[in-house]
Amino acid sequence: MEYNKIITISGKPGLYKILSQTKTGFIVESLLDQKRFPIASNNNVSLIENIAIYTYEEEVPILTIFKSIFKKENGENSIDHNESKNKLTSYFSEILPNYDEERVYVSNIKKIIQWYNILVDAGLDFSSVKETEESTREEA
Repeated sequence: MEYNKIITISGKPGLYKILSQTKTGFIVESLLDQKRFPIASNNNVSLIENIAIYTYEEEVPILTIFKSIFKKENGENSIDHNESKNKLTSYFSEILPNYDEERVYVSNIKKIIQWYNILVDAGLDFSSVKETEESTREEA
């Protein structure tokens, strides 16, 4: 699975893999249930590799956070994203100690943990994923 072809679609749960491009949008496959369907180009879509999390110093790419969780959990699933607020924030503080608590909400933490678990279940090995030049350039 190619990390740079994984997207999130606004209003739809989970993550999706881009299979091909059409005249009016994309054909995607859900990483949750492997269902394929078209999405129009007017849908709000984000490449997961372009998402970053606020810290007090800079924005940290989500891949860096995924790699930290992957290392902490030895390649296994992390805690459930439906845990209590205190448990989620405490877990996320271990992963990214200097995250901006005013701009990173519990709902963001839930999404990150849920996405990580989806990607691990789909067989993505974060130790082999490299950051692209483009995502590191956007931080600067």
